[in-house]
Amino acid sequence: MDNSLIKIALLQALWWILALAGTGFAYFILSLPLRRHERARFFLDLLETGLKDGRSPEQSVVSLAQSRDGSLGARFHQVAAWIETGLRLGQALDRVPSFLPPRIHAMLKVGEEIGDVAKVLPACRRQLRDGASQSRGAVNYLLVAAFVLTPIAPAVFLGLSVFVFPKFVMVLRDMDAALPALTQFVMNAAGLLSGVMVGATALIYLVGLSYLAGPRMRKGLGSVWDTVAWAMPWKRNRIRRDFSAMFAALLDAGVPEERALTLAGASVVNRVIQRRTSAAAAELRAGVPLAVALKRLDDSSQFQWRLANAVQGRGGFLTALNGWLETLDAKAFQQEQAAAHLVTTGLVLFNGMIVGTLIAGVFLALISIIDAGVAW
Repeated sequence: MDNSLIKIALLQALWWILALAGTGFAYFILSLPLRRHERARFFLDLLETGLKDGRSPEQSVVSLAQSRDGSLGARFHQVAAWIETGLRLGQALDRVPSFLPPRIHAMLKVGEEIGDVAKVLPACRRQLRDGASQSRGAVNYLLVAAFVLTPIAPAVFLGLSVFVFPKFVMVLRDMDAALPALTQFVMNAAGLLSGVMVGATALIYLVGLSYLAGPRMRKGLGSVWDTVAWAMPWKRNRIRRDFSAMFAALLDAGVPEERALTLAGASVVNRVIQRRTSAAAAELRAGVPLAVALKRLDDSSQFQWRLANAVQGRGGFLTALNGWLETLDAKAFQQEQAAAHLVTTGLVLFNGMIVGTLIAGVFLALISIIDAGVAW
């Protein structure tokens, strides 16, 4: 008796340990974008504070690293170590590419190239707003992966079709009763339906892997990921937002239009928009007005109107485009959340339809057996 109580207590303790471990792992996954962006935000604050105090970015990084502060993690100290060897900030960031999000990394390098990192910091900070939206969308995918599209579901489906339904067939055959049409369909389509469930499960886990791997996986996919990102409305709006903010900041810094176009295109780390900026820069060289050349990148009337006002006004390009940037940010958030809800709701309904078909097939077979038994 005592041994049984001990075993029960151990099983309960193991269950709670697994539950706590699962909760911790879920928190770790969901908070990844927020932690990446929080690290980047801390680093940008460090640079901005140092610039206000008259220190260069390299001096600010080395100074904090020498204080042994571990808030920014081991990668920050790797960047500081490369700077101490004589490298500039951009060169050190190239040696530790996983320290900052790729777009912020590229923006800081552009600021270094024009000789004024402070000018690009507002554009960098806008990019940090995306973490909350990504985490909120990830909650939907996690719930679907945990409670709907679990890997065990296809296995149960195949198990029933291989071991249970044949028994129904044998019993009904012995009773000279017909197999229900739906049950026959489920038996015939068991492999196909299981494959569809496996495919849907794999899709959700692939999205989770992309979320977990973050920028490194996207960088490995190269131009394929750039094309996919441009095809997604919310990512396209964020690319346009970051490009517009960077382009405006460069124009306010006195960078020539053609060079500002090229640098802003490079800062968003997307080959699709880089090709478009190259074409727009070629049109500028051919004498095409800036507003016309920029239609290759953003043909919305609001953007053109604000850009025209910025040329005529005194507040600067970034100030004039601020409302447009806020609009793009809000649209991207709305579109990402709508897509997450649409995908997860569709998968839940699809999975429910398959499971409902399976259950109906089982119960129809049982009802046929009962009816045949009564008549027999």
